[in-house]
Amino acid sequence: MASYKKLGKMAEDGIWGLVVGDALGVPVEFFSRESLKTDPVLGMRSHGTYNQPAGTWSDDSSMVLCGAEGLTEGLDYEKVMGLFARWYNEGYMTPHGETFDIGGATRRAIEKYSLGFPALECGGREENDNGNGSLMRILPLCFYLRSCFGEYTGYQTAFDIIGRFSSLTHAHPISIIACSVYCSAASFLMEGHDIASAIDMGSEKGLAACHSKKEWHKWADLFDGLSSKELKLQTLHGIKSDGYVLNTLKAAFWCLLTTESLSQCLLKAVNLGSDTDTVAAVAGGLAGIYYEPDEVFDSWKQMVAKKDMIEALCRRFARSLEERQGV
Repeated sequence: MASYKKLGKMAEDGIWGLVVGDALGVPVEFFSRESLKTDPVLGMRSHGTYNQPAGTWSDDSSMVLCGAEGLTEGLDYEKVMGLFARWYNEGYMTPHGETFDIGGATRRAIEKYSLGFPALECGGREENDNGNGSLMRILPLCFYLRSCFGEYTGYQTAFDIIGRFSSLTHAHPISIIACSVYCSAASFLMEGHDIASAIDMGSEKGLAACHSKKEWHKWADLFDGLSSKELKLQTLHGIKSDGYVLNTLKAAFWCLLTTESLSQCLLKAVNLGSDTDTVAAVAGGLAGIYYEPDEVFDSWKQMVAKKDMIEALCRRFARSLEERQGV
């Protein structure tokens, strides 16, 4: 499906898939899977975990939108990190003017930046710094890399950029490998491959790039079991939807492989429970690239806070991509 879309359209649809997934998940973040079996999310809800109006998005979308804005004029890590700091300190690029739901590693990285550390020295490097905070915001970089390289998984330079972009907040190899696999899958979806093929080839390419660093082998080995065949055989019980980056990646891929539309994918992700907004955002970014928005999705989109602002930013980002691409 993605092969029929221009890059700008894929970027707009991918970002919207992420934002809507985030907004669907916000009211039930940290709800258990068991409670959502009894009362499943079927559409936009209000209040809930953060007592916010329906259509409210969280840190996932704020950081993606800041990333898209920062990449519009090119790759500048300091500029992107400065936008993250504005979001954290000033409520910039938020649905209602205030920041909520920020992860620990992300908070520590932005606080270091605010103290004067260079952007690329701010991300946490310990094994316990592997929440899903860089994975949830990596999507705009996939489109930027596409505009620069085309199908970018054959370029080590592209993987170096992915690693640095993750390292703004999450610099441990596990987070960088997760982002590399995710971005690789996105690249193959943008090439027009089906979801299973994109996940298989994306996992292979992303892991191969990281296996080239000998000291990373033990971390890359944790990512065994990401093939589409193995994931499809996983039962619901075998999928974890917490905030650990590897679990988020697996859960998102599983939701993509076991659904047949954008709205189905988002609902399946949210109703896994636990880190509902981020799993749905991560899955929704890829689903938005692959699928055309359906009527149910469009009805949810209309309820999203600051919809006009997001659309304007997406259009600017899309134009910048196509100008760089020479379209």
